Amino acid sequence: MDATERFRDYLRENGLAFTAARRAILDGIVACAGHFDADTLHDSLKKRGVSAATIYRTLPLFVRSGIITETLREKSRACYERASSHHDHLECVICGRIIEFKDDGLEELQEAVCRSRGFTPIDHHLGIRGYCAACRKKTR
Repeated sequence: MDATERFRDYLRENGLAFTAARRAILDGIVACAGHFDADTLHDSLKKRGVSAATIYRTLPLFVRSGIITETLREKSRACYERASSHHDHLECVICGRIIEFKDDGLEELQEAVCRSRGFTPIDHHLGIRGYCAACRKKTR
């Protein structure tokens, strides 16, 4: 099922309309390569007449529908990416580079911690902020 069908189904199941603005936002999301925030998405959709307020109001629908996931939060600003297989993030605080990674040992540790505490996880986000190798080299 493609993103349009998935989003239409989600809206229908929740009694919501597939409006022109939601269609434009979906097109903008599909066109994004990598991580984005609401402001970046708005910049790409201004010409289509989609307001920033509409984007901010609509992004949670895309998260709940499984089209995108919230990945990082910086200065109380959410970042998103198209939903894919689970992975975590390293973010350079100097250049903003985001390095995606998956570590099975880390996933097993998280599962063990939840199990030992009788906790049932439904989601998690791991973001480690620091300095990438290139920026660390420049500051020496």
